[in-house]
Amino acid sequence: MSTPEHSPLGKATIYADRYDPSLLFPIPRAAKREEIGVALPLPFHGVDVWNAYELSWLDTRGKPVVALAEFRVPADSPNIIESKSFKLYLNGFSQERMASAGMLVDTLARDLSVAAGAPVEVTLSEARAQGHAMADLEGTLIDALPLDIDDYGPPRADYLVADAARPAVEEALVSNLLRSNCPVTGQPDWGSVQVRYRGAPIDPAGLLRYLVSFRNHNEFHEQCVERIFVDVMQHCRPEQLSVYARYTRRGGLDINPYRSTGTEAPDNPRGARQ
Repeated sequence: MSTPEHSPLGKATIYADRYDPSLLFPIPRAAKREEIGVALPLPFHGVDVWNAYELSWLDTRGKPVVALAEFRVPADSPNIIESKSFKLYLNGFSQERMASAGMLVDTLARDLSVAAGAPVEVTLSEARAQGHAMADLEGTLIDALPLDIDDYGPPRADYLVADAARPAVEEALVSNLLRSNCPVTGQPDWGSVQVRYRGAPIDPAGLLRYLVSFRNHNEFHEQCVERIFVDVMQHCRPEQLSVYARYTRRGGLDINPYRSTGTEAPDNPRGARQ
């Protein structure tokens, strides 16, 4: 069954060092989307941007090659890919000889597209600092607001308030205080989040309280971002909205979901904690 409880998460694992696409474990998005009231057609566009920092294979002479990889899984794919299974799959290339980097890209794109149920974009880059500069999410950081907080979950959408009596604004609000937990193992997932919108001004204190209320919430990265998007849309009713979360890596992978009313593709800025 393709449910989190049947995934490799939280289980003793043999780390394969040979290519095995059957290691990939897809989990349907539909159940969680139904829980938050998301139906077809989807109310957002977007992508899940994954970065792999521990990708290696052998060239035709048996010499190891290393690279960084970016994967873009479209938000309209029917499945997410469970992250531990993704790591196990990537590790399987460590003793595989590949004729070229292009052959590896084609193999990754094919297998991941099958697992996700939609075309997945794969890009390799050199494992060098040049070309991988860090950048903060653009926007106003709201973390220094002087607040007393004692609510750490479940998420409280009623904290979200927009002042419809004031003129519309266009701004981005950013917090580094996002934390959620793996729904299977309970391990913490740490992240930063950007809420960019046009519409009635959103109360930043309410937004911060809302984001902190994810602290003890158990949900995958992609599901948390979709919940944030839906809650902000329902309670603040912006004309335009995008939500972008940048989570720290675990096991050599980070996951960065992006959901938007627009069709633009996000950049992939590596945060200081990534």
